[in-house]
Amino acid sequence: MKKTDVLIIGSGVGGLFCALNLPAYKNILIITKDICENSDSFLAQGGICMLKDESDYQNYFEDTMKAGHYENRKESVDIMIRSSQDVISDLVGFGVEFEKNGNDFAFTREGAHSTPRILFHKDITGKEITSKLLSEAKSRKNITIMEYTSMIDLLIEDNNCLGAVVKNADGDIYNIFADFTVLATGGVGGLYVHSTNYRHLTGDALAVCMEHGVELENIDYVQIHPTTLYASTRGRRFLISESVRGEGAVLLDAHGNRFTDELQPRDVVTQAIREQMKKDGTPHVWLSLKNINEEEIKKHFPNIYKQCLEQGYDVTKESIPVVPAQHYFMGGVHVDSDSKTTCGHLYAVGEASCNGVHGKNRLASNSLLESLVFAKRCAKHISADTSSNTPDDDIVSKYEKITAEKTDYLVLRDDYVSYMRGEIEKAGERKKHEQ
Repeated sequence: MKKTDVLIIGSGVGGLFCALNLPAYKNILIITKDICENSDSFLAQGGICMLKDESDYQNYFEDTMKAGHYENRKESVDIMIRSSQDVISDLVGFGVEFEKNGNDFAFTREGAHSTPRILFHKDITGKEITSKLLSEAKSRKNITIMEYTSMIDLLIEDNNCLGAVVKNADGDIYNIFADFTVLATGGVGGLYVHSTNYRHLTGDALAVCMEHGVELENIDYVQIHPTTLYASTRGRRFLISESVRGEGAVLLDAHGNRFTDELQPRDVVTQAIREQMKKDGTPHVWLSLKNINEEEIKKHFPNIYKQCLEQGYDVTKESIPVVPAQHYFMGGVHVDSDSKTTCGHLYAVGEASCNGVHGKNRLASNSLLESLVFAKRCAKHISADTSSNTPDDDIVSKYEKITAEKTDYLVLRDDYVSYMRGEIEKAGERKKHEQ
């Protein structure tokens, strides 16, 4: 029997930070579908929000609520904001380097923020944070990481999670029993033709939880990012960070005229772009960085500058074509403020979860913070739980036999990708009908 204290499914910031906040005496196993570096956490460009001081609390709270169309869970928003300074301190302790003005943090602004409150590392903030957390996780003796290993089912007995069924790179399918299981599988971008997400992020946690009756929440709340680099080919889209617009970039129509306020919430800007594309009869609009000096572009946005240059666009001299694409998932597996699901000994963190912070539409640069805050709370709750969750021999034998004989797992990719896509579409249609 394969057994661990804590099984974490996913290697983004949520899964890694949860592991790093668990006690050293617990054996932790992290499994991930691909290599660890191929998580959306590595792709995050703009930054991570932080409450600068008490005077900004009310404005930060209101900005988050307004962006979420006031469908946010107020308790979760409060927890995230109040916990932000401690989380940033933790990250700095792990070696994360944020841009500074002298000894003080430098802050940038993005859409729907009333003031600059976003910390950043060039335009690769996600990579800076996630790589440092991953390095720390790899150095700890109690943490084991298995790449190219997918969860294909959960082991649930009487609404209590005992672990998961996994499939490794060799195609072997077997059970891993665990006292606690944490779903950190990311979003749903792989279900969409055009997305900024990695293609292997296909809503694994949702599909499995739906199969077992674990409560989900707002699975039709899918965020479209207004500005990704336009390409005529299919595949993952390169994100042009909202912080570019926060620093002064403007959106232009086919005739070179500005047509909207670029710092409105993402859903509002996306709608404005779509309407302008329809009006102009074009497959994209244009983003001009002419208001940002060349030195600042190369210093603050080196990756964007490099990627656009490779596609034939010099952002210091010309506008670039941009188009909306699926970006983030505000819904997910329903969790409480400690990241507990409605199933015993089962938790969910990061984009796979829904704790209500984002409401109907995520405020820019709240995603990394939300993932980290509630992953840490998850770890603390697991650490304080002394209940036993070791299955007896009869239960182990039962599930070993089921796994050995079962060949029709829902999450064998092709079947469940189409299944989850259909479920999200149906949820969206139900929401429209209710409204």
